[in-house]
Amino acid sequence: MPQLATHPIHLGLGATAVVEPPLGGMEWFAAYGERHAGDGAEGRLVTQYSFSESWTTWEVHPNGAEVVLCIAGRATLIQQFPGGEEARVTLGPGDYAVNPAGVWHTADVEPGVEATCIFITAGQGTDHRPR
Repeated sequence: MPQLATHPIHLGLGATAVVEPPLGGMEWFAAYGERHAGDGAEGRLVTQYSFSESWTTWEVHPNGAEVVLCIAGRATLIQQFPGGEEARVTLGPGDYAVNPAGVWHTADVEPGVEATCIFITAGQGTDHRPR
């Protein structure tokens, strides 16, 4: 059985679900975009990540919302809206938040705490910037 932490899922047009090859670095994401370019902004990437340190970058998904579902631990999602206002939402197991399209976001975890989250992302056009 594939594991979500290593083999993401692509949700595509026509209610399709495709198990992806093993997750890799930034080149993996470029290849993912090429594989599913035909789905445009409607395609969704479903991934699972565990992290024990605060993120060092911000990211944004300009072409669609992202759902962040915490399944273990605790993480604080920080959202930076276009008008400059910032929101912080602490997620525990079973909690979720939505990053609206165009909202920069990052995450913090407390020292010694690990969080595991599932991300359902409109991956087309994702951008990053240093924190």
